[in-house]
Amino acid sequence: MTVNGRLEFCRSVFWNEDHGTVVPLDILLGIESSNHSLGVREICCLESLNNAFVPASENIKRLAQLDISSSVVRQIVEHEGSDLSRAQHNSQTGPDFKVEDCIEKTIITGTDGVMVPMVTEQQKLRRRKTQTVKRKKEKRKSTAKASRPRKGSDGPYKEFKIVAFYDKDKTHQYVVGTSGDHKIAGRIMRKVGQKLDISSAQRKYSVSDGAPWILRQYNTQLPMLDENILDFYHFRDHVTGASHVLFGEGNQEALAWKENMMKVVKNQGSLVMLDRLGECLAELKENEKQQELENLREYIGKRIAMTDYPYFLTMGYDIGSGPTESFCGCLTKRLKGSGMRWDRDNAEAVMALASIYYSNQWHKYWKSKQKAA
Repeated sequence: MTVNGRLEFCRSVFWNEDHGTVVPLDILLGIESSNHSLGVREICCLESLNNAFVPASENIKRLAQLDISSSVVRQIVEHEGSDLSRAQHNSQTGPDFKVEDCIEKTIITGTDGVMVPMVTEQQKLRRRKTQTVKRKKEKRKSTAKASRPRKGSDGPYKEFKIVAFYDKDKTHQYVVGTSGDHKIAGRIMRKVGQKLDISSAQRKYSVSDGAPWILRQYNTQLPMLDENILDFYHFRDHVTGASHVLFGEGNQEALAWKENMMKVVKNQGSLVMLDRLGECLAELKENEKQQELENLREYIGKRIAMTDYPYFLTMGYDIGSGPTESFCGCLTKRLKGSGMRWDRDNAEAVMALASIYYSNQWHKYWKSKQKAA
């Protein structure tokens, strides 16, 4: 199957004991690992970035005149995405720019965790039972391969990690996602940083939500960063939560207190804010309100170096993690559709394809595959 329709042809197959089977024409057509050409596989992947596999199949048939079932589209997408994901984790692919290409030789990085819906083992068992009943009713034989069934997830959601690098005006950007743990995310930080030559940057810093595992990985894998900044808007969320406990949600007094505290931390720094919170704490008598302020003070106290916003603004640093938050939404948009549930590796495969699209590498990646063929 090619972008110009289905082709029938005869070809020579060569084999020897040392190298196995080689089919030159399959390699030329880019179908050595599939019955679909590289162009068809790209169309399937591109159309599936924002659509479920059934409407993707329908759109491909209508727009590209390619009659490919939704199950085959899914198989193509999962196979191509898995190949790409392995290449990303093995550093066989990466950013197509270096620090020297960035404005003022400045590079910013951000990391976050995002929850993805998983297929649980119970859901798999119910699905298999339903399919068996339906198959028997229709008097069909099973087409599944004789193998051990894939196990489902132990929970309905799993946290995936997103690691992003970008310059000040977002002209250059690179993002990659993983279903692995914080250590795997940390290795991705280090490998991408090496490809960017991040040590040569005049300014290099992170902006994140302040999760301990993120800061720990940045300190371990990218110790050359000038600063690790707590996202200003995550900081504000904590202050907002405290204001609701102190004065009530939607109360003007709560809003005024929050705005005053945010003005203090932005113009004078978190140490001054801690002093102001101490004054507020001395005036409180209710245990619940005292505990809330104590929690806020502890949260800030552990992140003093990350919340020196007056200095960061003077240096011209970004203090918001908007780009990273945006990447989280873009890379998981396809995974979070209504009723969608995923196996871990398939979700990572779809995320890998989304990552090269939003890293502005889509056309370059598929051209490189064509050249390799």
